[in-house]
Amino acid sequence: MADLRKRVLALVPAYNEEGSIVSAIEDLKAHASDIDYLVVNDGSRDATASICRERGYRMLSLPINLGLTGAFQAGMKYAHEQAYDYVIQFDADGQHSAAYVSDLVACAESTGADIVVGSRFVNCRKPLSARMMGSTLITAMIKLTTGQKIQDPTSGMRLFSARVVPLFARDSDFGPEPDTLSYLMRNGFEVREVPVEMRERIAGESYLNFTKSVSYMLRMGVSILLVLWFRKKGEICSSSCS
Repeated sequence: MADLRKRVLALVPAYNEEGSIVSAIEDLKAHASDIDYLVVNDGSRDATASICRERGYRMLSLPINLGLTGAFQAGMKYAHEQAYDYVIQFDADGQHSAAYVSDLVACAESTGADIVVGSRFVNCRKPLSARMMGSTLITAMIKLTTGQKIQDPTSGMRLFSARVVPLFARDSDFGPEPDTLSYLMRNGFEVREVPVEMRERIAGESYLNFTKSVSYMLRMGVSILLVLWFRKKGEICSSSCS
């Protein structure tokens, strides 16, 4: 179980997840009942919002689809306003298991890490696939620019401490993406990994199709290797310290 002395929020961005949202939230309620959760309905066109309302789920419903970064930022603003100690990004598609929530919190508590990544590849190799090849390249680029190795940089299950929550709440350039991890690591923030297992998507529509996946990998590469070098460290201090 998570540390009851800490306020923890599971942030669940959801876009057209009518087939899996119930499973995801009921998993949290069953296996991480001592934490709060918030569904951020990202302008879904299906019954995601109505299902959440009918079941009484805590939900922030966006009027239009903002994409993962926009939905995530909306949830982080809520978390910052409510002064949560930790925020855990938790997918609405049923791939993440709430049984690992306590492991992420325990790691943050014992190490003081600013971000804890739920990693599929701490104890095993990445499978041979186009998407995992992209993940391997991103791992290499992060190692090149930070000197540190993150085995699963594209994992969507991450814990964020109260120290970094304001950054994501106030700056749209801080998305839940590998380039942001790289940037924060280069500026002295600590990122750790804990082993997790993930399931196949239950139903619904992924934010990434094949074309978007290729574009995503290219964008991450350019951002990690080039763009983020031009951002100033003072930008972090002004956001996180205010």
